[in-house]
Amino acid sequence: MARSEVRPVVLLRSTAGTGHTYVTRKNRRNDPDRMELRKFDPVAGRHVTFREAR
Repeated sequence: MARSEVRPVVLLRSTAGTGHTYVTRKNRRNDPDRMELRKFDPVAGRHVTFREAR
């Protein structure tokens, strides 16, 4: 399957300042703005907000 420009790979970086990142894909048509998810940060040991880094 070919890579799509509609679903680019994005980095989700922790807002706790630990430097931990998650890699995921998003649909640009449904979510044109920066993605923001609450996920577990193993360095901080708790759930924090992860924001899309460009």
